[in-house]
Amino acid sequence: MELNSVKETRVLIVGAGPTGLALACDLARRGVPALVVEQAPALFPGSRGKGIQPRTREVLDDLGVGDAVRAHGAAALIGMTWQEGERQGEYDMFRRAAPTDAEPYGEPWMVPQWRTQEILLARLRELGGDVVLSTALTALTQDEHGVTAHLSTGQVRASYLVAADGGRSTVRRALAVPMTGESVDPAPMLVADVRIAGPALDRLNWHIFVGESGYTTLCPLPGTADFQLVAQFKDGEPDTSPEGVRALIAARTHLTADEVTEVRWSSDFRPRAALADRFRAGRVLLAGDAAHVHSPAGGQGLNTSIQDAYNLGWKLGLVLLHGADPALLDSYEEERRPVAAEMLGLSTRIHRGEQERGTATQQLGLGYRGSRLSVGRAGALVSGDRAPDGPADGGLRLFDVFRGPHFTLLAVGVDTELPSFDGELVHTHRTTAYEAYGKGLFLVRPDGYIGWAGDDPAGLAPYLAPLGITPLDIAPLGIAQR
Repeated sequence: MELNSVKETRVLIVGAGPTGLALACDLARRGVPALVVEQAPALFPGSRGKGIQPRTREVLDDLGVGDAVRAHGAAALIGMTWQEGERQGEYDMFRRAAPTDAEPYGEPWMVPQWRTQEILLARLRELGGDVVLSTALTALTQDEHGVTAHLSTGQVRASYLVAADGGRSTVRRALAVPMTGESVDPAPMLVADVRIAGPALDRLNWHIFVGESGYTTLCPLPGTADFQLVAQFKDGEPDTSPEGVRALIAARTHLTADEVTEVRWSSDFRPRAALADRFRAGRVLLAGDAAHVHSPAGGQGLNTSIQDAYNLGWKLGLVLLHGADPALLDSYEEERRPVAAEMLGLSTRIHRGEQERGTATQQLGLGYRGSRLSVGRAGALVSGDRAPDGPADGGLRLFDVFRGPHFTLLAVGVDTELPSFDGELVHTHRTTAYEAYGKGLFLVRPDGYIGWAGDDPAGLAPYLAPLGITPLDIAPLGIAQR
């Protein structure tokens, strides 16, 4: 796919990592024209963000890639500690829980980041989109009507631009938006994808080697023959060359350099935590690492980033296609920046050994109770809470009912007459009383959070009006649309 000298689109997404690809998929299924550009000649090749938390698995399922993520991944392995070439015992780094009706995913899922990107790109192409590679942003200007982006391959005019171009974001720098943060650990780190010959190291555990030079881990990557190497350097600087990676493994483990048959990718970094002072500057919005940079210890970076995209996609869709008040986009920063700040703190504490990887890392408890888009409460839930999964009438699961780009007006255990809506925007569904909800009316947002809750549907019209949604009429008692 190539750019002409001038192109117009509704949304320009700069960066084709997990954030940009997830947003592009969400926009494509809404029918929002979007262009994704990536300055590299190919998608990122490394395993870096390999852990997918339970909440992100729910998001990916809604985007239509849940089966692929399940097929190409596996549950996080239990750790095995080593010392002087001898196994010392197992150590589980994660909280694990059995699936429940309300929470169908109980533990983190391991998928190499490059595979997650491949899965999202395949989904984007199914939806009619694609990525333009080898295309860098060189400058941008904006006015009250849109953004003009100057690219290495031409010029693009867009209604909105989303920066998903990573921690060194060119877009953020062009906007002069500061990043406020700290060094999490002065020790540099190396991460690499390697292949190891024969039975020298099994693939049944996440292997952990502790020594005076710093800790080293080798984690089997599911669906591949690779291990991800992560190594801390208390002294000196990482050598990311294939020879340097082999020498490091030989020095810190019982493996020899010759048993490392291939170094497929390597990089170094210094763990830091940083948060953009703003997530929106006019018609430009920051998402993913362009807005927040995490230590990898908590497994929160990729997950927080994909959920940025999930929060933003439906709001752009309503503004661009359905006449929602553009002020709706202010709620993106209002909702996501506090979440990113919370996850940055969590990642930092885990990195420093001040907190274990517990329930908070799953991100199932995050919500938006303080948002302008959260109104009312009913039954067991407060608006802004995550909408739980569970059994639904007709042999469905609630997540089956919610799946797609629409809102869902869910009537749980009540016989109240329900308004009818344009089925493209709002589906209605009745189900029997269920403990996770109690009884009441719940308007579930397209990103799976309760937007409005109450007992009287009369409160819906004023809530939906700024979103460009108007009830058509009052549906006869007992009639539900899907």
